[in-house]
Amino acid sequence: MGEEHTPTFPQEVIDEYAALGVDLPALFSAGHLGNRMGVRIVEASADRVVGTMPVEGNTQPYGLLHGGASAVLAETLGSVGSMLHGGSTKIAVGVDLNCTHHRAARSGLVTGVAIPVHRGRSTATYEIVISDEADRRVCTARLTCLLRDVRPGDAAPAPA
Repeated sequence: MGEEHTPTFPQEVIDEYAALGVDLPALFSAGHLGNRMGVRIVEASADRVVGTMPVEGNTQPYGLLHGGASAVLAETLGSVGSMLHGGSTKIAVGVDLNCTHHRAARSGLVTGVAIPVHRGRSTATYEIVISDEADRRVCTARLTCLLRDVRPGDAAPAPA
């Protein structure tokens, strides 16, 4: 867990951020918590964000995937989509996350896919479906982020 992985971004998005001196893969990494949990972003655009997370190391006392771990994966993927939708002039701040847990996962990897439900000027909402390796739905989540203008002095997130 926690190994380095570079997500895939559309070239025009990489170019937009590079012109601003921003390392896009570092900006949209899973962050310190996500890295400790083994979250890997494998595909990223405003239209679809995909990531994986191992069940091992992210379980509750009964050996099942912890619901909070599913929430971390969901919020990570939805936040990346929201940031890509907002572009380099916006910061996405999560304001609502809800998760419905459908079935247990005991081993392997889970995969989350975030798809936009609403992409506006001031908010973005993503539905995130987390599935096990047999493609069975483990969790359905919805994340809404506020998109606010970047202000002078806003610091970019530290690389993970």
